[in-house]
Amino acid sequence: MAEFRCIAGCHGRYPLDEVIYRCPLCGELLEVVHDLDALRARPAAAWQELFAVRWRSVDEPYGSGVWGKHEWVAPELDVEHVVTMLEGCTHLMPVPHYARELGLGDVRVKQCGTSHSGSFKDLGMTVLVSMVRQMIARGARIRAIACASTGDTSAALAAYAAAAGIRAVVILPRGKISTAQLVQPLAMGALVLALDTDFDGCMRIVQELADREGVYLANSMNSLRVEGQKTVAIEIAQQLGWRVPDWVIIPGGNLGNVSALGAGFDMAHALGLIDRKPRICVAQAAHASPLYTSYRRGWAELEPVKAKPTLASAIQIGNPVSFKKAVRALRACDGVVEAVSEAELADAAARADRNGLFTCPHTGVALAALEKLAAAGTITRRDQVVVISTASGLKFADFKVGYHEQVGGKYRNTPVELPERYDAVREALLRGLDSPANSQP
Repeated sequence: MAEFRCIAGCHGRYPLDEVIYRCPLCGELLEVVHDLDALRARPAAAWQELFAVRWRSVDEPYGSGVWGKHEWVAPELDVEHVVTMLEGCTHLMPVPHYARELGLGDVRVKQCGTSHSGSFKDLGMTVLVSMVRQMIARGARIRAIACASTGDTSAALAAYAAAAGIRAVVILPRGKISTAQLVQPLAMGALVLALDTDFDGCMRIVQELADREGVYLANSMNSLRVEGQKTVAIEIAQQLGWRVPDWVIIPGGNLGNVSALGAGFDMAHALGLIDRKPRICVAQAAHASPLYTSYRRGWAELEPVKAKPTLASAIQIGNPVSFKKAVRALRACDGVVEAVSEAELADAAARADRNGLFTCPHTGVALAALEKLAAAGTITRRDQVVVISTASGLKFADFKVGYHEQVGGKYRNTPVELPERYDAVREALLRGLDSPANSQP
């Protein structure tokens, strides 16, 4: 079994199919707590064997990276109600040339963006929508599932809700997300409301709707989302032969993802599948970095800020809902927080692209943090590092075009325009091949 409990330790216990988001006693967030003693009835080696058999299996829904860990995620959810698009089981991609440029050894990128809607948000949404589908089947009156979003959450919700036959309502900050992100929920039939505010303003509105209008809240303050996203941590360990890296670097906005990965590593460690936990770095854009401010002040209380515009629009959040969960996860693993400038994140993304990646700007934030930690000697050649790539770079083509069109980008690359003459093409070819691979032509 699994149930909701208050993160502050209040004594209430609530089933996962209850419509509840905060502790009714103190107002803090809830978390999903599993019966670890029951799970220990299966030895660690047997869990490892089961997860290996299910990995990318054709036996639905267990070929999903999330539902292959069904007993660790939502054990009381009936398989008949699962809504899956075979999310998860994503590539843990080595980037040796990039690592050598930084003076590091083993660096890998967990490609969470190679999922159905193009981001890691699918991992949490399959759990949440599946649970709502079961709740409706059992008589719950839920009119729709709603979220506030800066893009990726809305795409995931729209996709899974459409597949389940449930209405989706998406509230976005008008003009602050990419065209590719906006068109996804529109194409999948969601009711899209674009508000003249930022993400934090959208979040306030959607919470009020959830309280008063009979819609179910799909943002990461709902811990069902965390249960799906925590499987990223379990996958990383599984892909490394049930070892863990020394460092995991995660871009952070609303901070649900760091608490999710922390929960995944905690559970795998508690059940004996791994023998230690990695250190975690949360990377924030300097324009939206309240967690970084707290960290620099010795984990001070959250001081919400008005987030400034950033290229990493999905993490342009000044009042993160999962702040306390994130701090708890970071303190438990000797974690750190880093903040990076707009130029640093753009150059880091472009540098990684020159090594075969095609990164979203949020992954650029994590890569820039890695570069800063490597330059400071905090991360060394002896360390194995995994960077979490949260979304497909294809959703942020405008970010890529803007970087390579503007003058001044360290890794800017532009077409060489030529007349239709062999000698001109030959000269440009030889000149280009003679220049260093990472220099501008």
